[in-house]
Order: sequence, then structure tokens, then C-alpha cells
Amino acid sequence: MSRVLIIGAGGVGGVVTHKCAQVPEVFSEILLASRTIEKCKAIQAQVSRPIQIAQVDADDTQDVIRLIREFHPDLLIHVALPYQDLTIMDACLETGVDYLDTANYEPRDEAKFCYKWQWDYRERFEQRNIMALLGCGFDPGVTNVFCAYALKHHFDEIHTVDIMDCNAGDHGHPFATNFNPEINIREVTQKGKYYENGRWIETEPLSVHKTFDFPEIGPREMYLMYHEEMESLVKNIPGIRRMRFWMTFGQEYLTHLRVLQNVGMTRIDPVRFQGVDIVPLQFLKALLPEPSTLGENYKGKTNIGCMITGIKDGKERTYYVYNVCDHAECYREVKAQAISYTTGVPAMIGAKMILTGKWKRAGVFNVEEFDPDPFMEDLNRYGLPWTEKFF
Repeated sequence: MSRVLIIGAGGVGGVVTHKCAQVPEVFSEILLASRTIEKCKAIQAQVSRPIQIAQVDADDTQDVIRLIREFHPDLLIHVALPYQDLTIMDACLETGVDYLDTANYEPRDEAKFCYKWQWDYRERFEQRNIMALLGCGFDPGVTNVFCAYALKHHFDEIHTVDIMDCNAGDHGHPFATNFNPEINIREVTQKGKYYENGRWIETEPLSVHKTFDFPEIGPREMYLMYHEEMESLVKNIPGIRRMRFWMTFGQEYLTHLRVLQNVGMTRIDPVRFQGVDIVPLQFLKALLPEPSTLGENYKGKTNIGCMITGIKDGKERTYYVYNVCDHAECYREVKAQAISYTTGVPAMIGAKMILTGKWKRAGVFNVEEFDPDPFMEDLNRYGLPWTEKFF
């Protein structure tokens, strides 16, 4: 029986709250907090049992500390913005509360993914005897666990990993993003990067692509990108030779994105407009559909998984492990589309791992550093069943 504080009431925050409410034997009391209390009220009205709600400014460490001291949680689940990771980690350090997030820290003024800022907290979390679990969504998160599970059960050595993320859904809008538009567009428009033979190799944005036949979806064009889980997996999988991340995009999405880039709407530096400084990407975010509203009419499926090669008992082996998620089924269960669902369910499972003591150590960790088996069991149990194939 544990008290959990969830910060963030967007699409992912809604899923995390729904899923925690479904497991009362672990999450006995739930407090959902956001800068926008109306979002909390909407989720509160949907969930299967009573929860508490509160307003908090996650950019303000002292305000987060205030809320923690009022509620006394055993764990804080941070599913607001990656800009706020360090602010909230500071609050957890001050109050002695365990921490979990789904995305690594990003500075507001630079589109850069890097775990170093959070890894630098390791010694302080150890000294405080509390735990931080980083990147416990799907990718990062489940994809990391897939790799750890493959290494434990199916390989003596892993040589290559290709993480492949396909969303074949249709939300009916000419252009929209499946999670926070500002974060999504920053991610997609930066240079690609992959790891091979001990070094990182950069590519121009979305310049490397190929077709893959995704189970239950069919052939889709996928594009090489840089994604944060590669940084920790390269560090934690011994002997890895190549690590790549791929994501699918429809041509309509890419055309809209190219036009927005060409006219400067994806810039993250301030522009003077009628005597006021505005950030074009933040203004664009205000114009685009809120991701948490996309679920109602969303059709189609996602497929996210890992293609892994290596050696087992002296023989080469190729292994593919993946999850398929249906947008409409997600909406029926928790009033969210599959992108939010595939991020929110693993966050709940990671929280469950911590609170039940299955994953519990002092310090700062990525999910692949723990035993993957109980997490993999819970993926099947709580709505994200996985399939494995050998070639």
C-alpha cells in the first residue's frame, strides 16, 4: 500500500493515473498534480476510483517540495515536460522521495538529448538513500527492457540492436503530433545519430530511411533518428557493435514539417513580434491539436519493438520482440490514444516495480539495469502484450 504523486496531466499523465487506479493493492492513494487544474479535474472524473488533485508549478522546485510535504508520497512519477526533470529531481532530493520519469532532461534553449545531467545526480541520490528510475516509458523504457530480456534469455552476446517505432494510426487531422508538439518536433528535426564500432555517427535529419514490413500493419517507410535510449543501452550492453533507432512517418506529416521548417515555425530561439518575444515553436504548439484530445477518433495500430542480432551457444541468432497496440482499444479503456498508452502503462509498471521492492536500489538508474522478468510479465498483465520471433 503506497502513496504516489503523479505530476503531469496530459495524455500520458491521464493513462498513468488510470492504470495506477486499477492497481489499488499497490497504489493505495493517488495525487495527480499539474499547472492546469482543469486537466486534473477532467482525469479525476474519468478514473475508476477517487483520487486527489492539486495545482503545482513543476518549474519551481520549492512549489514541488511544498506539495510533496503536504502529501507525503512514497514515489513521484514525473510525466510533465522533460525541461522539468532536474527541478523535480531536486525536490525529491530535498524531501527524500523516490523519482521516476519517461524522458530524459532537455534544456529549453537547445534541442539536445543527454542523460549526463541526470546521471550526475547518482551520488547524491545514493547518499540520500533514494532511487531515480529514468526513461520508463516505451521508447525509452520497454525497448530497454526488451534488450535486457534478450541478453538474459536468448543471447550470450548482443551485436546489433535496431529499435523500430511504427505508428500506422490515423487521427483525422491534417497535421498533429502524438505527444507534446514542442518536444516531438524538436526530436524529429534534429540530426540523426547512430552507434557503430565504438563511435557515434551523425546523419542529416531524416536522410536515412528504409522499408520494413511491420507485423499486423504491413510495409512502412522508417527513418533513422537519434533517440535517448541508445545512450544508456550502448553503456549497459557489453560488446554492442551497432545501435540504431528508426521511426515511421507518413508523407503528409513530412510535407507539413518541411514547410513549417522552411518558414521558421520550428525555431526554438525567441523572435520579436509586435514588441513581444515569442518562440515560434511554442506558438505553433498553441495552434496544433492537444495530443490528449486525439484519442476519440483515432484508428489503426502501433508496432514498437527491437530487432536484435548476436550469438547464442556459438551460433548467430536474430531475434525480434515487439508490441502491437490498437488506438481505438486504448481509447475505450482509458480515453487515450496508443502513443500515450504505450508510454503511460510502462510508467505505472516501473512504479510498481519500485514500490513492491522488485527494482529498488539507491542511486540513479536506467531500466535495463534491473531484472527484466517481472516487468515483462506485467506488460502482458496490464495491456501491452509482446510477441517474440526467432530467425
